Amino acid sequence: MKGYITQLNHQVHDEEVQYALQLGDECASVNAWIGRRIQIRFLGERRCIACGRAVKKLFQNGYCFPCVTTLAETDLCIVKPHQCHFDQGTCRDESFAKTHCMIPHTVYLSLSSQAKVGITRMGREQTRWVDQGAVQAVAIARTPTRMRSGEMEVEIAQSMPDKTDWRKMVKGIHEEVDLLQLAEKVANRVSETFQPYLLEHFVLTQFRYPVLPGEAIKAVSKNIEKEEVSSDLVGVRGQYLLFRDGVLNVKKFAGYHVALEVS
Repeated sequence: MKGYITQLNHQVHDEEVQYALQLGDECASVNAWIGRRIQIRFLGERRCIACGRAVKKLFQNGYCFPCVTTLAETDLCIVKPHQCHFDQGTCRDESFAKTHCMIPHTVYLSLSSQAKVGITRMGREQTRWVDQGAVQAVAIARTPTRMRSGEMEVEIAQSMPDKTDWRKMVKGIHEEVDLLQLAEKVANRVSETFQPYLLEHFVLTQFRYPVLPGEAIKAVSKNIEKEEVSSDLVGVRGQYLLFRDGVLNVKKFAGYHVALEVS
């Protein structure tokens, strides 16, 4: 297989995560590769995942510098939604904002390395949770805009994490916590400002990732720019391919032209 990396695609069936990778015109089941030797070789070319131009360096998981500095999806408010500046008239792309930001968002708790708070667009919850390698997740609130969900997230994050420890996540290490019980506690603590957005019922969603039993995952990042990957694939979590001697963050190399072989 040859092509430009985008990200791992996935579907969930009965809590089991099924992964696929698209390279060029080919799409293959990554789950079927587990236990086999994988070779990934960087072919030297990088292309922006937005505009397609060939560049020497990519930023923010696949964007060229001009796109990073002009596109709405690469603005600072994407990672800090509470700093949305749409109402100030300085949004980079109002049409993008109307379809991605001025729509309902979900505030959730998830468990990957530890329980954390996060937000995502309504309808993308499952995708977001799997991308983070969460083993459990529960939606706790629904807000009318991205900015509002970001403000609620900031308040909740004063008493709990809003980041995942990727090293623990790839190893399958997470704290033991009753996420539904925690959701009730968080809901009882939120200020009156955000009380109207809380969901009436909390539903726990769980995920199982394809990882060979008994494997001691090494939380060592592989870099295809520096060396070819040639190792046995032992599992997948989040956007990480788990090899016997380290892990590869697939999304980090979006836009890289690679050749991939399975033996």
